[in-house]
Amino acid sequence: MKNQVNIVNKKAKFEYEFIRTEIGGIVLMGSEVKSIRDGKISLSESFCTFINGELYLRNANITEIPTNYTHKSTQDRKILLKRRELTKLQKELIKGLTIVPYRVFLNEKGLIKVEIALARGKKLHDKRESIKTRDVEREISRGSAYLKI
Repeated sequence: MKNQVNIVNKKAKFEYEFIRTEIGGIVLMGSEVKSIRDGKISLSESFCTFINGELYLRNANITEIPTNYTHKSTQDRKILLKRRELTKLQKELIKGLTIVPYRVFLNEKGLIKVEIALARGKKLHDKRESIKTRDVEREISRGSAYLKI
């Protein structure tokens, strides 16, 4: 199966410093799967939270497709991880870190997976440094393109 879906939360990479990432499954309805395969998902305002010891994805906007069985666009969706990984993440949250959904993609088997990151919020000077390095890399790539011609 062709790997077509790769939705990335670019805002998360700018706002947070990633410490560790985990890949897990996500519980979806049929209409949600169809929407995600069409690329109609937004992770920009989403976050992860623990409810009764289980990890849930909140505020992920999956556009509704008109079918007989529709879904709510921003409902909570359960993230499937092993119990051992969940307890590690819960312990890290006590230290002041947060869990951010970074990417939604199709794996080799055609299943929809979500990559979550244990992250720490960046300070203002860190964000400025990120902007500066991004601009320098852009200028280098533009300069190298002109040198090749």
